[in-house]
Amino acid sequence: MIEIALGFVIALSVGLTGLGGGSFTTPLLVLFLGLPAAAAVGTALAFSAVLRLLAAPFHLLGHNVRARCFWPLVLGGLPGLTLGIYFLRGMRGADWSPKLLIALGVLLVGTACASLFGPRHSLDSTPRPQAREKRKSHAWLALLALPIGMETGFSSAGSGALGVLALLNFSDLTAAEAVGTDLVFGSVLAVAGAGWSAGLGLTATHLLTRLLMGGVPGVLIGCMLGKRLPARRLRALVMGAVLVLGLGLVWSGIHSFGAPPVARRTAPAGGFAATIR
Repeated sequence: MIEIALGFVIALSVGLTGLGGGSFTTPLLVLFLGLPAAAAVGTALAFSAVLRLLAAPFHLLGHNVRARCFWPLVLGGLPGLTLGIYFLRGMRGADWSPKLLIALGVLLVGTACASLFGPRHSLDSTPRPQAREKRKSHAWLALLALPIGMETGFSSAGSGALGVLALLNFSDLTAAEAVGTDLVFGSVLAVAGAGWSAGLGLTATHLLTRLLMGGVPGVLIGCMLGKRLPARRLRALVMGAVLVLGLGLVWSGIHSFGAPPVARRTAPAGGFAATIR
């Protein structure tokens, strides 16, 4: 039952703000369900892929997706995703588990801080014409998408927070267009990442099914309510929660260094479920 409830809450966040598919799912699976870190990333990518594919039509029908920014993001994001999954594959062994937890936590903390304390643009209003004029060049988007893709492949997070931040600061898109374009870009990354992760055996299928039982209605409700709620405040709340969860992963990884090697191989890597045994 807890998996269904978690799936609903995460999906509601994705529908309302475009955030949370990977940023929430990976740390929650590790910290509260005791899933090994690499498997949590693979499962989070598959879960995020379904949620984003369900949410994408709402933004496409609302004409909030801009191809001139979407394709540069994909051009840089997919190679980055491949590199991220390659690094994750190399660190999925039990001996790497504490280091992987710490790395995932640091990435989540960095992502949350970039979103919370980086250059600010209101997501509840349209930029002034003069502000839009200053951000016409999209040449940097492919380069910016490379590290975003790497973080997505390695941690399942990144596209929601960093993608919107990049679009708001390096394109001429409005806030609604930035969220919509990034969500569809994140869908491409999540679908590709989910396929590669499944091929590597990093997806917990039974758990994914239970997450989706709550996630499918959650994301649809979130998308329908999204226009009625203050997006900027909601995204700040979500990233604040991600910051706390990222710190929790760092703590769990540091704590795991003190566990005997045999215990790390026989119990779920990291997480509160592992540390309280």
